[in-house]
Amino acid sequence: MSDLGTTKQQNEKLGQTGLGRIVGVDVGGTFTDLFYFDEASAKFRTNKVPSNRGDEAVGFLDGLRGFGAIADLSSIVHGTTVGTNALLERKGARVGLITTEGFRDVLEMRRRDRPNTWGLWGDFIPVVERDMRLEVAERTLADGTIRLGVDVAAVRVAAEKLKAMGAEALAIVFVNAYANPENEERAVEAARAVWDNENLACSTQILPEIREFERTSTTVLNAYLQPVVGSYLGKLETALASEDFAGRFHIVQSNGGVMSTETARRLPARTALSGPAAGVIAAAAIAKAAGFPNVITGDLGGTSFDVSLIADGKAALAAQTTIDFGLVIRTPMIEITTIGAGGGSIAHVDAGGLLQVGPESAGSRPGPVCYGQGNTRPTLTDANVVLGRINADRPIGGKLARLDVEAAKAAIEQHVAKPLGLGVMEAAEAIVKIADSRMAGAIRLMSIERGHDPQKFAAVPFGGGGALHVSALIREVGLKAALVPRYPGVTSALGCVIADIRHDQVQTLNLSLEGIDVAAIDARMVEEAGKARAVVEDAHLTVERIDTLFELDMHYVGQTHTVRVTLPATISGGNTDVSQAMIQQAFEDAYQASFSRLLPGVPMRIVNLRTSAIGIRPSFDLKALAAPVNTTVESATTGSRQVWFDGAWHETTIYDRLQLPEGSEIQGPAILEQPDATTVVSPEFKARVDLYGNIIVERKS
Repeated sequence: MSDLGTTKQQNEKLGQTGLGRIVGVDVGGTFTDLFYFDEASAKFRTNKVPSNRGDEAVGFLDGLRGFGAIADLSSIVHGTTVGTNALLERKGARVGLITTEGFRDVLEMRRRDRPNTWGLWGDFIPVVERDMRLEVAERTLADGTIRLGVDVAAVRVAAEKLKAMGAEALAIVFVNAYANPENEERAVEAARAVWDNENLACSTQILPEIREFERTSTTVLNAYLQPVVGSYLGKLETALASEDFAGRFHIVQSNGGVMSTETARRLPARTALSGPAAGVIAAAAIAKAAGFPNVITGDLGGTSFDVSLIADGKAALAAQTTIDFGLVIRTPMIEITTIGAGGGSIAHVDAGGLLQVGPESAGSRPGPVCYGQGNTRPTLTDANVVLGRINADRPIGGKLARLDVEAAKAAIEQHVAKPLGLGVMEAAEAIVKIADSRMAGAIRLMSIERGHDPQKFAAVPFGGGGALHVSALIREVGLKAALVPRYPGVTSALGCVIADIRHDQVQTLNLSLEGIDVAAIDARMVEEAGKARAVVEDAHLTVERIDTLFELDMHYVGQTHTVRVTLPATISGGNTDVSQAMIQQAFEDAYQASFSRLLPGVPMRIVNLRTSAIGIRPSFDLKALAAPVNTTVESATTGSRQVWFDGAWHETTIYDRLQLPEGSEIQGPAILEQPDATTVVSPEFKARVDLYGNIIVERKS
């Protein structure tokens, strides 16, 4: 089912005047989070429902119905983990690969790296088995010259053979095709004559960039995900159609931008970090508004903890990412480090007698022991419930009447306390501390190990469980403070609503800068910008403008690796203002910033041209999330209870977080409760409420 077009009749039905009712939907392993925004009235609502693993449409629709008739919505923007899960669990499609004679093992050879740094052991199984990788005669040289035209008859025979062997998707990757796509295009045309589905693509359609392994890996993984993501989106679209939804349905990309479902079907590899990316976009916007340009985000959901670093208000984009060993996707993605430490992560004592938390998760079904759905092994959530940090009478999501504290205690006692010779409370606290340590390690990886001083950064914890661990993360890592968003449990869903539309593309040029044909470069930049803008315009979402950004991958002649060079070029009157002097200055600035020196007299080379088109969405005024003005700290106080901190019980004040007015000051120990999350302020910390309703957590001294 293709992306729905906007017609006059649809606009009339939806009452669209450029403003509409938008819902951001983030489907996680445990919960599906939703953020509803009415652009005309500037009113919003949130919802959180259990995810239904295997049939995500159930929770998806259930959450949408919480806002009324689905038919009245004008736009749905979805952050999904279906692609990530398919890659991690190796549950993608059966792929066939047709490649140049002599290059069938590029996927297996990789970069001659290995899964274990020390010792000659470990293995790697490519997503395409060797007998599903077939070769045909063709040869394109690095300068684009075709020495040997492709044998189209051999391509048809190979495609038929792969189809007979059960291939569900077909990838065609020829050596040096980035320099001239003619042989690949002829091969695709020949294969289509015998291929009976739309899951067929060549590398120059996916990644027309130099370097054989990265291009092959990205193309193959894109094919690996096409049937999976396509089927998933088809189910959701069918379900939405059954509810008379006639609006727009879009997907968040790994680069933090939004794309149409048609583009997502064609380029599903770009959804690999879709859900986590949406959260980073929202966190960056919230932190910038609150006056925190340098933050480290921590999204703690039911199955994982996702960390990203934002410096000077900008999320870091990586040119490629490795989802798992050997599974390399080369497409711009927000840099995110993920570990298996979520609320549903199972605590156990390993064979060596050490306490471990995760990576295995109880997910939403059966969920933590305290959910009473059949699980008997304790999780991080069970530990927080036993410690009194989570209110058993007010579980998030609103679908359970009460959490079973006694069952959680029994599970911790059996699986952790007795094997380690600890009391139940000590064991529960040990589980939390192990999880805190793992989260702190992920934050250090994104900060200290990349040259950033964590004392200059604030944490932005979100997801259903992030704010439970905010005090520990400040203490463990040495962060200066933490900023807890107004609605931490649905921050990723908010990111879906405010994300811009974005399309990135790359083209290898491989040109010497000396004596460069500036007119040819100008023409190529204008052409690439036109292609990128067309994809953004095809999304049919309201934008204030479309910005075009240009970057070059460059190096000195003789070097292998490149530096990313941002060009200050703009398009005006059908041309750019690019010049050789502009390119050289931009390269020297980038190289100096990276290596603190230049190499005078060494020629420079342009390897790739990167083009980004960004459709700027109407701004979302975060003051809409502001705290109430007609309440007091006293009226927001709901009582107190005993909570376990650092080996002892502490009488802890409980607050209704959403009723705390701006300027409220809270002294720890304190628990701030709301429907989508719980914030824990440890005894040695304090908290205050800012203009946007955020909670700022800091040390008392």
